[in-house]
Amino acid sequence: MKKLLFVLAAVLIGTNAFSQIEKPVKWSFAIKKESKDEAVIFLKADIQKSWHIYSLDQKDGGPIKTSFTFLPGIAYSLIGTPSQPQPHTKFESAFNMNVSYFENSVIFQQRIKLKAAKSVLHGKLEYMTCNNQKCLPPDDIDFSVNL
Repeated sequence: MKKLLFVLAAVLIGTNAFSQIEKPVKWSFAIKKESKDEAVIFLKADIQKSWHIYSLDQKDGGPIKTSFTFLPGIAYSLIGTPSQPQPHTKFESAFNMNVSYFENSVIFQQRIKLKAAKSVLHGKLEYMTCNNQKCLPPDDIDFSVNL
């Protein structure tokens, strides 16, 4: 009987711990060639209802802004910096400042100059997700896009 109770308790604790992992944002990546030597990388965040992520230009002293790092490659070079649509902005008492954020979905873009026919662009992104009740720790994601 004690073994049965122990197994049942372990299963309930394990199930509860597994259900605590939250991933309210799903990322996808694509490329669109604009000419033989230029392309645009699309970095899309699909955000669950009631959650949001912060803009590329979120000021320091508050939540972690979304950022992208593109690893150097001989097959491409960056043209400018990543761009974003116009974010929502509001005062957040939790951070005691105005914050710029996106809900539902957002597509960031990075223009690149292509220097080789076939290659892979590798990068890393960092972002922070919050809702009206809590913020999750910042998350880092490695990504790659076939050029």
